[in-house]
Parts: sequence; C-alpha cells; structure tokens
Amino acid sequence: MSATNCKVGVLAQETLAADIRRLTVAWTDPRPEYRPRAGQFFMLRSWSAAETPVLSRPISVHDADAEAGTLTFLYQVKGEGTQKLAALRPGDTLSLTGPCGNGFDTAAAAAAGRVAVVGGGIGVAPLLLLCKELAAAGCRPELYVGFRDEPYALEAFLPYCGAISVATDSGAVGYHGLVTGILHPENFDLVLTCGPNVMMQGVYRLCAAAGVPCLASLERRMACGLGACLGCTCHTKVGPRTVCQDGPVFKAEEVFDLA
Repeated sequence: MSATNCKVGVLAQETLAADIRRLTVAWTDPRPEYRPRAGQFFMLRSWSAAETPVLSRPISVHDADAEAGTLTFLYQVKGEGTQKLAALRPGDTLSLTGPCGNGFDTAAAAAAGRVAVVGGGIGVAPLLLLCKELAAAGCRPELYVGFRDEPYALEAFLPYCGAISVATDSGAVGYHGLVTGILHPENFDLVLTCGPNVMMQGVYRLCAAAGVPCLASLERRMACGLGACLGCTCHTKVGPRTVCQDGPVFKAEEVFDLA
C-alpha cells in the first residue's frame, strides 16, 4: 500500500443535511499508486500538531475525478475534529495522508455478475466511487440505501446504478423500515455493503441464508491509518486484523456471526 502526505486546497464545502458535509479538494498527483480506489480512505487534518484533537480523522473517499483533479469526502459532523473540518472554506488548506487501506476489488466484483450495493446513513460515503468503478467495469449495480429520515447525496449515483431503492426509519421517503427489508440477495451474485455494524450484520445474515457472497467495509477509530499502531485491530475468524491496512473491506463471514 502506498500513501502520501500532502497539503491540498479546499475547492468547496457543501451542507447536505444538518450534520452532513461534502468537502471537495484539489488532487492532482499523477502517480498511479496514489490514485484512490473505492473503499479507501484518507487521514484528514486541518489543525496544527499543537492543537486538539491529537489525531487526524479517517474519512473515506466519496469521489475521485482524475480529469477534474478533485477528491471529494462525504462526512458526518460528530466531534471536535469533524467540526474543524466543517469550518473549512474554499481557499483554505488541509493535510491529507493516503490513500489508505485496501478497498473493493471492483474488477472482480463486476465480473461476478449481478451486484447489489447496500449502504446505511453515512455509510453511503464510499459507495459513490464504488458504483462509478463498477459501472466503468461494465456492471450497473443496484443500490439499496437506508436513512433515519431524509436521504442525501443520492443524485450523484443516478448515472451509475441500474436502480436505487430507499428505506427510511421514519417513513419519510421510500420503504418505511430498515434497508434489509427491501434487500433480496437471492437476486444477486454478490453484495457489497457499508454502514452501521448492526445493519451490515443483518445484510450478511440475509446473504448467508441465500448463499450469496458478501463484502463489508468496516469503520473503526484510527490513530495512524497505516497499520503501525495496531489501534484499530479487530478480531476476525482468521485472526487479528487491522481495519486500516488489512481492511477496511473484509469478507463478511470473517467479521460477522450468524447468531
């Protein structure tokens, strides 16, 4: 895995919902090893080493446009670090380390046949680049997304997905209930998912019952993002693994139980 440290300029900061932001920065590194892939993330920092929080914030890549020279991050404002990121305006700078982690193998996924992509809440963040890469590989995935209330950021998915199905906890849009209530894995050859652990556990159980392989992108608190500190180690059925380096994408059966 190759990762670079650099300062980049902010091009845009958009508010999509009360606590959801879309941050676009300039990214013109031409080296192939630093071209982000779906499921990878960067460590973001807009404050000095003398300021709090101590650690950078891991944010997944929402979109990457080599032609336009941009990187886009979709994130939720939850604590001091993301509050400082949300304060950035066009012309400001921030530090990036990445791309980090092992993402989705979209060529292999596209070759599998019919693909469902399932997201929940801010777990939709890495799924736009995933759907773009799948479409570029000749596969138009079906997207299933769940939100508490109003959906956000879905218009960007339209060119790349064969269909988009929405579930909301409140019933404000689409199916009233969990996204697992509208997912039928038996209609697909592969399911790719990112979101809250409880949602991905449910997706995995449906897939296991249907005999359909499932890959899950995990989220963990991270310190270095490069596998050096072992702070994001998770226990899997094949032994301890770091989410930042071995993941964040894993075979669902390695990280979730059926019980």
